[in-house]
Amino acid sequence: MAHTLIDGKQIAAEVQGELSGRIDRLVETGHRPGLAVVLVGENPASISYVTAKERDCEKVGIASFDHRLPVETSQEALLDLVARLNADDAVDGILVQLPLPEQIDSDLVLQSIDPVKDVDGFHPLSLGRMLTGLPTLLPCTPHGVVQMLVRSGHDPAGKHVVVLGRSNIVGKPLANLLALKQPGGNATVTVCHSRTPDIAAVTRQADILIAAIGKPEFVTADMVKDGVVVIDVGVNRVDDATRKRGYRLVGDVDFEGVKERASAITPVPGGVGPMTRTMLLFNTVVAAERRRGIE
Repeated sequence: MAHTLIDGKQIAAEVQGELSGRIDRLVETGHRPGLAVVLVGENPASISYVTAKERDCEKVGIASFDHRLPVETSQEALLDLVARLNADDAVDGILVQLPLPEQIDSDLVLQSIDPVKDVDGFHPLSLGRMLTGLPTLLPCTPHGVVQMLVRSGHDPAGKHVVVLGRSNIVGKPLANLLALKQPGGNATVTVCHSRTPDIAAVTRQADILIAAIGKPEFVTADMVKDGVVVIDVGVNRVDDATRKRGYRLVGDVDFEGVKERASAITPVPGGVGPMTRTMLLFNTVVAAERRRGIE
């Protein structure tokens, strides 16, 4: 079966283009949207991700405030920094990069962020408002996935969507968004996870399959039906001696096998990743507008 590639880079560029006019309007009122990024420690993946986020901010015209702290930073010191950022009028969004070192309670830190600046969408108040369909800053990856589906012509309304994975960051909030009675929702949603018996029997029923289970190439061709739309959220490193860096990136889906049965599929890399970063920019702009009474 011929498949269509759902290009995350292209859709992300489209969203960023829409943001530019909104950023210009904010600047005309005397305020440039600002994102504070806090990184504790030297995790290479986190450093790479934060650097990319800051580059994205510069590209679209969002001010970026970089706070890099040593790995031995205390919980008290980090909470003090978050409190200062909450009070800083130049900062519209606060992102504390996870994972945090073991001496720090991640939940406590995330809950200390002012919900109006919670651009990651992880605060319990943000999640509660999302659950009830109230306006809020949505988690970036789930919102990015919904935008990818709608903008690529695969509206989930009336479809059976199977979500593989039940994490607080992707699986659970995404399942909720897809089921909401609003644009981008109205799907019939099934959530599968490590305790689901015979996962393949469930995934074969999916009109849209979203893989966020954290296992390299877990979804194989025999687990999907012909014509399925596949969104691969996973990013996994697998050893590859033929590559200069010694590894390659793969998703949670066996791309080469599954693409032969899919009507549309996202690549890894270049699929969901660019959308996650772009929805962070989107949330920063929305936060800046709401803080200044601009709808």
